[in-house]
Amino acid sequence: MITGYGLLAGDGVKNPRYVEAGTIKTTPKAPLEARLLTVYDSLTRVLTAHRPDEVAIEDVFHAKNARSALALGHARGVALLAAAHAGRPVFTYAPARIKQAVTGSGRAGKDQVAKVLAMLLGLEAPPPPDAADALAVALCHLNTSGAAGAGTAGGPGR
Repeated sequence: MITGYGLLAGDGVKNPRYVEAGTIKTTPKAPLEARLLTVYDSLTRVLTAHRPDEVAIEDVFHAKNARSALALGHARGVALLAAAHAGRPVFTYAPARIKQAVTGSGRAGKDQVAKVLAMLLGLEAPPPPDAADALAVALCHLNTSGAAGAGTAGGPGR
Protein backbone atom coordinates (compact mmCIF):
# COMPACT_ATOMS: atom_id res chain seq x y z
CA MET A 1 0.00 0.00 0.00
CA ILE A 2 1.35 3.42 -0.98
CA THR A 3 -0.37 6.60 0.16
CA GLY A 4 0.68 10.04 -1.01
CA TYR A 5 0.40 13.27 0.90
CA GLY A 6 1.01 16.84 -0.14
CA LEU A 7 0.87 20.18 1.59
CA LEU A 8 0.45 23.55 -0.05
CA ALA A 9 -0.09 27.03 1.28
CA GLY A 10 -1.30 30.11 -0.52
CA ASP A 11 -4.30 31.89 -1.89
CA GLY A 12 -5.40 29.61 -4.65
CA VAL A 13 -4.33 29.91 -8.27
CA LYS A 14 -2.33 33.09 -7.70
CA ASN A 15 0.43 31.90 -5.39
CA PRO A 16 0.36 28.25 -4.40
CA ARG A 17 3.42 27.51 -2.28
CA TYR A 18 4.88 24.03 -1.93
CA VAL A 19 5.33 23.00 1.70
CA GLU A 20 5.97 19.25 1.62
CA ALA A 21 4.98 16.08 -0.19
CA GLY A 22 5.83 12.44 0.10
CA THR A 23 4.64 8.89 0.12
CA ILE A 24 3.87 6.49 2.89
CA LYS A 25 4.87 2.96 1.95
CA THR A 26 3.83 -0.05 3.94
CA THR A 27 5.32 -3.53 4.06
CA PRO A 28 3.43 -5.54 1.42
CA LYS A 29 3.41 -8.79 3.39
CA ALA A 30 2.28 -7.17 6.65
CA PRO A 31 -1.32 -7.79 7.76
CA LEU A 32 -3.81 -5.21 6.51
CA GLU A 33 -4.38 -3.79 10.00
CA ALA A 34 -0.63 -3.18 10.43
CA ARG A 35 -0.40 -1.43 7.05
CA LEU A 36 -3.40 0.76 7.87
CA LEU A 37 -1.85 1.64 11.24
CA THR A 38 1.35 2.72 9.46
CA VAL A 39 -0.66 4.98 7.16
CA TYR A 40 -2.64 6.41 10.08
CA ASP A 41 0.44 7.05 12.24
CA SER A 42 2.32 8.65 9.35
CA LEU A 43 -0.56 10.94 8.36
CA THR A 44 -1.07 11.88 12.02
CA ARG A 45 2.62 12.90 12.24
CA VAL A 46 2.25 15.07 9.12
CA LEU A 47 -0.94 16.68 10.42
CA THR A 48 0.62 17.31 13.85
CA ALA A 49 3.83 18.75 12.42
CA HIS A 50 2.19 21.10 9.90
CA ARG A 51 -1.23 21.79 11.42
CA PRO A 52 -3.00 22.49 8.11
CA ASP A 53 -6.20 24.50 8.19
CA GLU A 54 -8.07 22.01 6.04
CA VAL A 55 -7.67 18.55 4.56
CA ALA A 56 -8.61 17.62 1.00
CA ILE A 57 -8.93 14.01 -0.13
CA GLU A 58 -9.70 12.47 -3.48
CA ASP A 59 -13.24 11.20 -3.73
CA VAL A 60 -14.03 7.56 -4.29
CA PHE A 61 -13.50 6.41 -7.85
CA HIS A 62 -13.73 3.16 -9.74
CA ALA A 63 -10.58 1.07 -9.49
CA LYS A 64 -9.50 -1.47 -12.07
CA ASN A 65 -10.54 -4.36 -9.85
CA ALA A 66 -12.46 -4.98 -6.65
CA ARG A 67 -9.34 -5.73 -4.61
CA SER A 68 -7.78 -2.37 -5.56
CA ALA A 69 -11.03 -0.55 -4.80
CA LEU A 70 -11.19 -2.15 -1.37
CA ALA A 71 -7.57 -1.22 -0.54
CA LEU A 72 -8.18 2.36 -1.69
CA GLY A 73 -11.31 2.51 0.45
CA HIS A 74 -9.41 1.33 3.52
CA ALA A 75 -6.62 3.88 3.00
CA ARG A 76 -9.12 6.65 2.36
CA GLY A 77 -10.98 5.76 5.57
CA VAL A 78 -7.74 5.94 7.54
CA ALA A 79 -6.96 9.36 6.02
CA LEU A 80 -10.44 10.59 6.97
CA LEU A 81 -9.96 9.26 10.51
CA ALA A 82 -6.57 10.99 10.87
CA ALA A 83 -8.10 14.29 9.72
CA ALA A 84 -11.03 13.89 12.13
CA HIS A 85 -8.69 13.18 15.05
CA ALA A 86 -6.68 16.27 14.10
CA GLY A 87 -9.91 18.30 14.19
CA ARG A 88 -9.54 19.46 10.60
CA PRO A 89 -12.43 19.93 8.17
CA VAL A 90 -12.30 17.58 5.20
CA PHE A 91 -13.16 18.37 1.59
CA THR A 92 -13.40 15.78 -1.18
CA TYR A 93 -12.96 16.17 -4.93
CA ALA A 94 -13.64 13.84 -7.84
CA PRO A 95 -10.59 12.75 -9.86
CA ALA A 96 -11.76 14.50 -13.05
CA ARG A 97 -12.30 17.75 -11.14
CA ILE A 98 -8.79 17.53 -9.69
CA LYS A 99 -7.21 17.00 -13.12
CA GLN A 100 -9.32 19.83 -14.54
CA ALA A 101 -8.18 22.21 -11.79
CA VAL A 102 -4.50 21.40 -12.34
CA THR A 103 -4.19 20.90 -16.11
CA GLY A 104 -7.37 22.29 -17.63
CA SER A 105 -8.42 18.81 -18.75
CA GLY A 106 -10.37 16.30 -16.70
CA ARG A 107 -8.82 13.52 -18.77
CA ALA A 108 -5.17 14.42 -18.23
CA GLY A 109 -2.77 11.58 -17.54
CA LYS A 110 -0.70 11.19 -14.37
CA ASP A 111 2.49 12.30 -16.14
CA GLN A 112 0.86 15.46 -17.42
CA VAL A 113 -0.51 16.30 -13.96
CA ALA A 114 2.93 15.80 -12.37
CA LYS A 115 4.66 17.98 -15.00
CA VAL A 116 2.14 20.80 -14.61
CA LEU A 117 2.47 20.61 -10.81
CA ALA A 118 6.27 20.88 -11.07
CA MET A 119 5.91 23.97 -13.24
CA LEU A 120 3.22 25.64 -11.10
CA LEU A 121 5.01 24.94 -7.81
CA GLY A 122 8.53 25.67 -9.03
CA LEU A 123 9.79 22.16 -8.37
CA GLU A 124 13.01 20.98 -10.03
CA ALA A 125 11.38 17.73 -11.14
CA PRO A 126 7.89 16.26 -11.17
CA PRO A 127 6.98 14.63 -7.85
CA PRO A 128 6.56 10.85 -7.58
CA PRO A 129 3.12 9.62 -8.73
CA ASP A 130 1.36 9.23 -5.37
CA ALA A 131 2.80 12.49 -4.00
CA ALA A 132 1.78 14.22 -7.25
CA ASP A 133 -1.77 12.91 -6.84
CA ALA A 134 -1.91 14.35 -3.31
CA LEU A 135 -0.44 17.70 -4.38
CA ALA A 136 -3.01 17.85 -7.19
CA VAL A 137 -5.82 17.37 -4.65
CA ALA A 138 -4.35 20.15 -2.47
CA LEU A 139 -4.03 22.51 -5.46
CA CYS A 140 -7.59 21.72 -6.54
CA HIS A 141 -8.74 22.58 -3.04
CA LEU A 142 -6.83 25.86 -2.95
CA ASN A 143 -8.24 26.79 -6.36
CA THR A 144 -11.77 25.78 -5.44
CA SER A 145 -12.02 27.09 -1.91
CA GLY A 146 -9.72 30.08 -2.12
CA ALA A 147 -8.36 28.89 1.22
CA ALA A 148 -5.71 31.24 2.54
CA GLY A 149 -4.13 28.74 4.90
CA ALA A 150 -2.32 25.51 4.34
CA GLY A 151 -4.06 22.79 2.42
CA THR A 152 -3.14 19.17 2.73
CA ALA A 153 -4.11 16.18 0.73
CA GLY A 154 -3.74 12.57 1.61
CA GLY A 155 -4.30 10.67 -1.59
CA PRO A 156 -4.95 7.06 -0.74
CA GLY A 157 -2.89 4.94 -3.05
CA ARG A 158 -2.23 1.37 -3.97
